[in-house]
Parts: sequence; C-alpha cells; structure tokens
Amino acid sequence: MSPFPGSASRTPKWHHLRLTREDGVATVTLARPGKLNALTFGAYADLRDLLAELSRERSARALVLAGEGRGFCSGGDVDEIIGATLAMDTGQLLDFNRMTGQVVRAIRECPFPVIAAVHGVAAGAGAVLALAADFRIADPTARFTFLFTRVGLSGGDMGAAYLLPRVVGLGHATRLLMLGEPVPAPEAERIGLLSELTDEGRADARAGELARRLAAGPALAYAQTKALLTAELDMPLAAAVELDAATQALLMHGEDYAEFHAAFTGKRPPKWQGR
Repeated sequence: MSPFPGSASRTPKWHHLRLTREDGVATVTLARPGKLNALTFGAYADLRDLLAELSRERSARALVLAGEGRGFCSGGDVDEIIGATLAMDTGQLLDFNRMTGQVVRAIRECPFPVIAAVHGVAAGAGAVLALAADFRIADPTARFTFLFTRVGLSGGDMGAAYLLPRVVGLGHATRLLMLGEPVPAPEAERIGLLSELTDEGRADARAGELARRLAAGPALAYAQTKALLTAELDMPLAAAVELDAATQALLMHGEDYAEFHAAFTGKRPPKWQGR
C-alpha cells in the first residue's frame, strides 16, 4: 500500500473496533463480546480503512488482531448482515462482497506483520481474518469453522479458497471448506493452520510478545519478506528468484544491512531503524 496519503488524515475514533498503540505495536480488538464479536458492515469498513491508514502512516511495525470476551469472532452478524443482504440487489451484494475481500487483501498487503490471537470461536469471516494473518496464535479453546457452505454459500469466501490450500494443502482445505466442520486447536496445529498453540488463556499475551519482538526488529526486511511471500505464491521459480535478487540488492543499500555489519564487528546488538 502506498504511504502517500493525499488529503487523508488520521481517523480520531474507530466506532466498530478498539485500537491501542504502544511501542510500534497496534492492537486491534473486535469488541462486541455479547455477540461473540460478530462483524457488521461498519466493522468490515473500519478494518479495511484502518489497515490502509496504518499502512500510509508507517506508524505500526506489527499488528495484533484479537477478540474481546469468550471468542475471537463468530463471523458476519446473522441479523445485521445476512438478514440485510436478502433485500439487496446484485450490485449491492457485489459491493458488499468486494468490501469483505478488501479487508483480506489489506491484511495480506499491509507492510507489517499481522498476528491473530485466537481463543474460542473463529467462524466464517472470523476464520478467514485469522487465516489471512501472517501468524496465528491460539489457545486450546480455539476452534476454526469455515461455515459458508452451511449457510448455502460457496466455501470460497473472502479469498479462503486461495489462501487455505496454500496454508494447509488442498486436501485439508477441501475438507474444511466443503464440510464446514469445526476444527479444534490441536487439529489446527497438526494440519499447519496454527503458528503456535499456547496454554489456555495465553494467546493474547503470546501474540503481544511476538508483536513486540517483530516491532523491535528490521521492519523493512519483514515488510519485504511479507511482500515476497504474497507475490511469489503464483510465480514460476525463475520469476521468483529474479524478484528475490532485485529485492536483496535494494536492501543491501539499506541502513539496517550496514548496521548489522557494524554491530557484528563491534560485538553489540544491532539498532534496527527499519530503513
């Protein structure tokens, strides 16, 4: 995403989520605990716009996405979204579905690592938000359900049919997206859906620890690694190694590369600048 904001200014208050910032870490909390953090039209729009704003500002070096209360996110609100979409025409439905996909693209394309801290339910769109993150940290209460076919829709929602096979393989992805059955945390770890399984109640804390570690590291190197991981998913090997070469040549002119050498020869920890 471009860092050039035009006339856009920082949003003073987000109405559908809670944002905190500390030491380069942005923590975004879905905060409708009474509804298991079910998403509304406004929540989708806020997530899309917040990720774009943080990407322009370059103020966040890592982001934690969490849910308040008993679960991470139960997906789209049945009353406020599913009920409303029944009255929409095709153009309105296309606009809505494009917006939900824009949230996933924003997670994948933002220039900082995104860590999903999952406990309890991560269902439907909530499961896809976690899937789109760079890291998924969950405790034993977590369960993932890609339940789109169970409401009569395609399992390939919000990019799930693109991302999930690349994380867990085609066989597991077919089972999860076709059947829509819950995947408990131990199974999610076994099939590679999780980055880390923590003790119960520790997912948020562990995600925060990882975010602080990433925020203190070489931010430009992380941003380019994330960009290459996304861009090279569909590239032939020859194109991928050429893109790797060009990226490394650029980063070798960076301040962090020179700083590593100075720190190594000076027998001290590097002071990363993200440049």
